[in-house]
Amino acid sequence: MRDIGDGTVAAVQLATGAPLRSTLDVADPDDWLALDAGVREVAWYRSQFLPEWEHSAPLPVDLTQLGESRLALALCHRDGRIRQEALSQAAPYPGLLPLIVIRCTDWGSPVRERARQLLREVLDVDSALDLAPLIMRVGRRDRGAFGVEVLGEVLRRATRGQLAALFASPDRTVRRFGYRLAVEGRLLRPAELAHAAAQDEDTLVQDLCATAALTALRHQGAYEDVLLPLLTASNPRTRSAGVTALRRAGQPKKAEAFLSDRSALVRACARYVVRHHGGDPAAWYREQCTASDDPDLPPGAVIGLAECGARADAELLRPLLAHPAAGVRARAVAGLRVLDCADVELRVLLDDRAPRVVRETAIALLPSVKALPADWLLERTGSARERHIRLAAFRLLDARGGVVALRAAVGLLEDSDVKLRTWAGQSVQRWHPSADMQRGDPEVEQLLDRSRHLFSDHVLRRRKREARVGGG
Repeated sequence: MRDIGDGTVAAVQLATGAPLRSTLDVADPDDWLALDAGVREVAWYRSQFLPEWEHSAPLPVDLTQLGESRLALALCHRDGRIRQEALSQAAPYPGLLPLIVIRCTDWGSPVRERARQLLREVLDVDSALDLAPLIMRVGRRDRGAFGVEVLGEVLRRATRGQLAALFASPDRTVRRFGYRLAVEGRLLRPAELAHAAAQDEDTLVQDLCATAALTALRHQGAYEDVLLPLLTASNPRTRSAGVTALRRAGQPKKAEAFLSDRSALVRACARYVVRHHGGDPAAWYREQCTASDDPDLPPGAVIGLAECGARADAELLRPLLAHPAAGVRARAVAGLRVLDCADVELRVLLDDRAPRVVRETAIALLPSVKALPADWLLERTGSARERHIRLAAFRLLDARGGVVALRAAVGLLEDSDVKLRTWAGQSVQRWHPSADMQRGDPEVEQLLDRSRHLFSDHVLRRRKREARVGGG
């Protein structure tokens, strides 16, 4: 995409007669919107670059001799009478259709109505496909619904092959619009909808296509071509739709394979299907977690046990804290937290070599942070420790509050790690004496003085008064 800045450069180039296609990327909605704004800026502040009629009165008798480039400027002019007259001359220039779309949201009613009439007259399927990204973008504006309505009316006449251009658009709003039309018109087979749900990155497209695919099969059966792409999709929303459909397809046994899925949503759907057919997901999870030395134990089975088990199941999770797979160790920590069985004994895992395990451990220890030895945590913020350990230790110290949190934060203000340094500064700035902290502590005064560059004089004095130090 060509960078035309704020559109003023393009406006000046068009005023000299430069062709539209050499001035802006005509396929990029942003360039057209920038031009529309840029013409008015030039007209106000750089009028010497524009033709005389563009910044003086009286208005020209007609604009028929302007040509496409100058007519584009007239369509964006700050004077509504010029915009309206330009619209009456724009029909023979297909390249100006994007500006007609923009004028459909014009604040001036006569301009807006003329643009809307013109858009209805000239918009066909081919031009609608090209203009869809711009129309959808302009549709977010006040008075923008008209263009979207006309776009829908025209594209309902499009074939499945023509709408494919919308399915491949990088603009997710355009893809959503295209798939809605395809679903409404029943232009895609269930298997095609399932593949779209599996491949598209947008969650609304995933839900729309997966739901449409399964709805189409309610009275048809023949689930195989639809279930396979849904169940093997990388995105969890689509997989969950496929797993839920296993019940209606009469294939509940296949849901067991998804009880240990990496996604909580998919696991929940799998448990629903298994239970509906008389199975016991908790028993299945317990069986999986009994073999604590199994190198192939899926992490999803570990957290799945916590999601549907009881507190007694914590005894199955504790041995997994030493499992060779980091994913299993991390899920075991998370599972103990879910079961409300996390305690300070988990602190040894703050030294784990795997960042994900340390992150989960820090989260699990937050409720009991006051019971952790402060000096032990402070030691783990030292530069000799690995970064993920330092981050977790400081997170706990920051949550602990009091003088120890201030001590840790001030100690990291000149740290070599940007994230730690920034986080420490923010921690100092929001620090306040805790209710259980001794007032008049000279260390607090010293620490606040070391970080005085983070405060205004007024705020620093107020902090000292709160801590009753420095004569406050």
